[in-house]
Amino acid sequence: MITDTKKEGIQKRAKKILDDFAKALEKVKVKEKRLKRDVGGFRKEESGKEGDSSFREIMFTNAPEIEGDCIVAEKKKWQ
Repeated sequence: MITDTKKEGIQKRAKKILDDFAKALEKVKVKEKRLKRDVGGFRKEESGKEGDSSFREIMFTNAPEIEGDCIVAEKKKWQ
């Protein structure tokens, strides 16, 4: 069992640790990051090549579940 005096001592030490840590953080210099103006990962939409119809048939044949024109698949399996 912890006595009230021990609790107060623990609280004072914890406060001192946090205060010292805060003072140390004030001395840390952080460089500001400049944000890019252009956003990557997007492409210009153009007319693409026609897909291979036999590949589509193979995919739908091997799919465990199909719903209309879509393959129903689990995104992540939880253990």
